[in-house]
Amino acid sequence: MGFILTLNEGVKGKKFTCEYQVSETVEKLLAMLGTLDRWIDETPPVDQPSRFGNKAYRSWYAKLEQDAETLVMAILPSDRHDAAPEIAVYLKESVGNSTRIDYGTGHEAAFAAFLCCLCKVGALRMEDQLAIIFKVFDKYLLVMRKLQKTYRMEPAGSQGVWGLDDFQFLPFIWGSAQLIDHPTLEPRHFLEEKAVNEYHHDYMFLECIKFINEMKTGPFAEHSNQLWNISAVPSWSKVNQGLIRMYKAECLEKFPVIQHFKFGSLLSIQPVKP
Repeated sequence: MGFILTLNEGVKGKKFTCEYQVSETVEKLLAMLGTLDRWIDETPPVDQPSRFGNKAYRSWYAKLEQDAETLVMAILPSDRHDAAPEIAVYLKESVGNSTRIDYGTGHEAAFAAFLCCLCKVGALRMEDQLAIIFKVFDKYLLVMRKLQKTYRMEPAGSQGVWGLDDFQFLPFIWGSAQLIDHPTLEPRHFLEEKAVNEYHHDYMFLECIKFINEMKTGPFAEHSNQLWNISAVPSWSKVNQGLIRMYKAECLEKFPVIQHFKFGSLLSIQPVKP
């Protein structure tokens, strides 16, 4: 949570297009995500009777399982290669489950843990904050959406219309932080197609709404009830605070989600000492 909230503070009131530095580690992370993206193109879906959960995903996942440590090694500073096996676990956990061919907020949390570990070993630094969200996490989202679409992945542990979104949660937190104190855009505006089309290049929240609009049919209030309720909240800072509370309650404190979370030497299962 500390890592998520630090990034949340960093992006408050900032657009995608603002100026920030892009370090060598960030470039390496983008190259790694580019590799995962290319593997999707090289592993087309197979013909099968079932519409959902295309089995070609397992072939794609097998490549990652085989190469994860090597991919992580390439990102780490040479004196921290020893951390690659542990950090690679979070990368493998962050792209969905190959048995069930599903993806959900627990997998997304594993990617946040992956980035958090890279900070803990000194590969990513404080000055990478904006690039972590605007470059790395945004690219991760694009690759995950491509996986979800290509292999028709099931939402993991989805609460249907009562969940915030079938697949993601963090981009709504960080995306609402970006919009805090925006001069014209209010929460009610994300229901308007015109506002979404005009501003989705600048704001992660609206990019997520655009993806939902492309993937779902019917009235917004029916297919995304929780988000529709959020549109009635008066300010983005209230939305941001509410989503942080909801993330703790609906993701991190839910046993079906957190039972899969891996602990190690970098993210220990020992409670933090007060």
